[in-house]
Amino acid sequence: MVQTEERRHGVLRSNCLRLHQTGHRQQDQIWIEYNGFLAEQGMEASVAAACLQHLCNDMPQWDEFIVGAIDAEEARHYAELTGLFAHLRWEAPCYGVDLDALRRSGQHYLDTLTRNTRYQINRSHRLYEAWGAVELVRPDSAEEAVAIFDSIGPLHLNRWGAGPDQSGYANPDFVRFHRSLIQDQWASGGVDLVSVKAGDDMIASFYNLLYDQKVYFYLGGMKTEPDNRYKPGLLGHSLCIEDYRHHGFHYYDFMGGDERYKTQLGALHKQLVQVSLQRDRFKLKLEDVMRKARNRLLPEAGGRLK
Repeated sequence: MVQTEERRHGVLRSNCLRLHQTGHRQQDQIWIEYNGFLAEQGMEASVAAACLQHLCNDMPQWDEFIVGAIDAEEARHYAELTGLFAHLRWEAPCYGVDLDALRRSGQHYLDTLTRNTRYQINRSHRLYEAWGAVELVRPDSAEEAVAIFDSIGPLHLNRWGAGPDQSGYANPDFVRFHRSLIQDQWASGGVDLVSVKAGDDMIASFYNLLYDQKVYFYLGGMKTEPDNRYKPGLLGHSLCIEDYRHHGFHYYDFMGGDERYKTQLGALHKQLVQVSLQRDRFKLKLEDVMRKARNRLLPEAGGRLK
């Protein structure tokens, strides 16, 4: 838990508590998804209730408790437990593939997709096979895993840009954190670096987090081709999904974002949000009145958690 002062609109000062964030853009670019209180499995609800009670009853100095990115249902539960106003700061849909349901159906993953998406993936597969066998490869050591993570960098920068809040690879803190995480977690199976090869060419690489037999796609890098019939991302994800299905994983989660490939390859299953649970402060009430007035003119702007 970190306490910071946030200044908004040039005049409003708010004392903020942040869960697993610092309030500093570069450090927070790691951007935890499915955030929440750390707890023993099966004790999550009890721990969250106890922590929230402590924050509200024994720590009077804060104005807002900021948590995100968190499951929207969990955020609603936090607001109900505390009785605090929940201001929605950010939201994003989550898409994914239910691998258990896929196994039960007996279907191949591609058969669950739209005709157009299936066609794009199959055509791309045939085109890449002209280069050589298309296969998934994994590193044999933590050092090789870090090297794959590093190799994604130029591709990711090219896709997302090197400015603030764009590719994390432009942020030394981001790169340092993930290199350390991969070194620490590779042997225990907490991370998985997967590459797709066509012959001798690496056409895509994926950095996934693994927990409780679920796969969380964190980021990837895809080789770009002038011929847009080549779809390394769609093909690579489809191969990974079949591979994880074969190995008994329960779910393949694309996590937050509504990028087209996520909507093509997965089904909507959750909404992630960042919320601030606000105490009864006049300055925050005034801000909310101003926000509502603005929202009447700009309906797409953020508001209260619904």
